Amino acid sequence: MTIASSFIRLCRQIVGDANVIADPALLRVYECDALAAYTQLPDLVVLPDSVEQIPALLRLCHTHQIPVVARGAGTGLSGGALPVPGGIVLGLAKLNRILDIDPINRTATVQAGVRNLAISEAARPHGLYYAPDPSSQIACSIGGNIAENAGGVHCLKYGLTVHNVLQIKLATITGELLTLGGSGLDGAGYDLLALAIGSEGLLGVVVEATLRLLPTPPRVQVLLAAFATIEQAGAAVADIIGAGLIPAGLELMDNAAIRATEAFVHAGYPVEAAAILLCELDGQPEQVDADLARAEALLRAAGASELRVAADAAQRQRFWAGRKAAFPAVGRIASDYYCMDGTIPRRHLAAVLAEIAALAERYGLSVVNVFHAGDGNLHPLILYDAGRPGDFDKAEALGGDILELCVRVGGTITGEHGVGHEKLPQMCVQFQAAELEQFHALKQAFDPNGLLNPGKAVPTLHRCAELGKMHVHGGRLPHPELERF
Repeated sequence: MTIASSFIRLCRQIVGDANVIADPALLRVYECDALAAYTQLPDLVVLPDSVEQIPALLRLCHTHQIPVVARGAGTGLSGGALPVPGGIVLGLAKLNRILDIDPINRTATVQAGVRNLAISEAARPHGLYYAPDPSSQIACSIGGNIAENAGGVHCLKYGLTVHNVLQIKLATITGELLTLGGSGLDGAGYDLLALAIGSEGLLGVVVEATLRLLPTPPRVQVLLAAFATIEQAGAAVADIIGAGLIPAGLELMDNAAIRATEAFVHAGYPVEAAAILLCELDGQPEQVDADLARAEALLRAAGASELRVAADAAQRQRFWAGRKAAFPAVGRIASDYYCMDGTIPRRHLAAVLAEIAALAERYGLSVVNVFHAGDGNLHPLILYDAGRPGDFDKAEALGGDILELCVRVGGTITGEHGVGHEKLPQMCVQFQAAELEQFHALKQAFDPNGLLNPGKAVPTLHRCAELGKMHVHGGRLPHPELERF
């Protein structure tokens, strides 16, 4: 299906000629998001530069039954912004205005295309910041963060996007502009705000958001712990949380990630360690001192071979710069990599890491582990060569096995990247038919003709049957340490 020239003319009337892209060479920029293994050349890209244009565009698409894929900065890692044939890509990058910083109520009101990091930069003069900090925060947009319910290295203590958004304006496929949430801590009626956050563009298009800002902590300290085995590091995470400590961030990197990152960023990581933990503590100085002493004792008891406390702010920033650059660092050592995103109960970290290693060996592929250990959000990076026939198929299959392992230990197939196009088969594994039917009923209530991001996030029951997937709760677990769960 191709888009009619008459429809393109109507789009131009709404947003102007310069904001409509139909040239195939220019459309290539929008053929994928950061999951570049899946591509689809869009038929048309429309780039509105005002909020008012978006309801008009959506009404037009509804009238002509044209599918719509909303796109922020294109940093998503699940194919959520992958174009669909016969549809338009609605790019929100030009909606980049910070409308208000309210230091009294500690809120920021921003348009959907504002970069995550720009919010904290604007709030800094008031001693405030926006807590969710995905690794792509220098580029990712708040609209995309809301669509995927993004997290980041500090979500353990400060929560995901859903915990830091007070209100959004959501444009529906019929061109209505809904305000969900409010300026207070709670609102009347159903919690449609929480429903919209993480809905991956299936229910509406976020055009504006009011966000919660937090006071900058008076003291921040980072502790780096090195371990001789990755299993020790995984067990140490459970020990820290079990002892009642809630670090601002608690991140784990294995040896392959350490070496790649150190060669790229020179963060000062111990390259001989099998794994490192980065543990950040923040708050009042006295509390940070006490928590730091407890954390050091727990890590030593867990078998840490080396402990380093950041000597100053510069070293603390280097430690975090390494973690946030881990993905591009791995890109320097492999032709291609496939980034997974599953979440497990923390108590299973050590056993799940061992099982991932066994699965990787079975497939003949290497896996680099970098993840938010504090909340059990795994990001195994599967290395492969797209130029080698069959290599991506193996990587995709290994990734699917890792996600299904997460489900079997009581976890979930996503922590912050969303389902998108990538994880549809695993949705069939995690959810029963009745649950999937309810998801579709909800979608139908907002988008009866299925025009918003069609074919993403929630598979049809027919698709699950074709894939041969089934709900697996209660299935046999592959690792001996996990079989009792």
